[in-house]
Amino acid sequence: MKTPAITETNRAPLKVILLAGLCGGLAEVVWVQLYASLAGLSGAEVARQVTASLMPGAAEAAFAPGLGIAIHFVLSLLVAVCYATLVWVPFMQRRGPAASVAAASVVLATIWAVNFLAVLPVVNPEFIGLLPYPVTFGSKLLFGLAMAAVLAGVPRSRGVRYAPR
Repeated sequence: MKTPAITETNRAPLKVILLAGLCGGLAEVVWVQLYASLAGLSGAEVARQVTASLMPGAAEAAFAPGLGIAIHFVLSLLVAVCYATLVWVPFMQRRGPAASVAAASVVLATIWAVNFLAVLPVVNPEFIGLLPYPVTFGSKLLFGLAMAAVLAGVPRSRGVRYAPR
C-alpha cells in the first residue's frame, strides 16, 4: 500500500497573495494618479469618492481621501485573496504565466463591469463620472497584471507525490 510520503501544497503563502493584492492596488493608484495629474484632476477627489461609495456621511470629512485609499487597499487585499482561493489555486497555479495573466485580466475586467455598470451607477453616480471608462478599465487590467506577476513568482504545484512505505 502506498501512503503519502511527501506532499507539496498547492497553496501560495498568504503573504504572497497579500503582496499580490497590494501590488495590484498600487498599480491602480499610480495609474489613476498619473491620469489625474495629466488631466488636471484631483487624485484626492478620486479617493474621496471611494469613501463616498461606502460611507457617504464621511465623504466631506478631512480624512476622507486617506480613508478612501485605505478602503481601496483593503478591497485590493480582498480581491487577491478571493482570486487566489477561487481561481488561481484550483485552476491557474499549475498553468503558465500567460494563462494566469489572462485569467486575472478576465476576473478584474468582470469586477470592473459589475462595479462601473451595475453597482456604482446606483451607489455613487458621481464616482463614475469622475474618470473616463477606459481609464478605470485600464486600472483594473493593470491590477490584474500586477497581481498575476506576483503570483507568477510562486513555484507551480506538482500535486502530491507518493513514495512506497
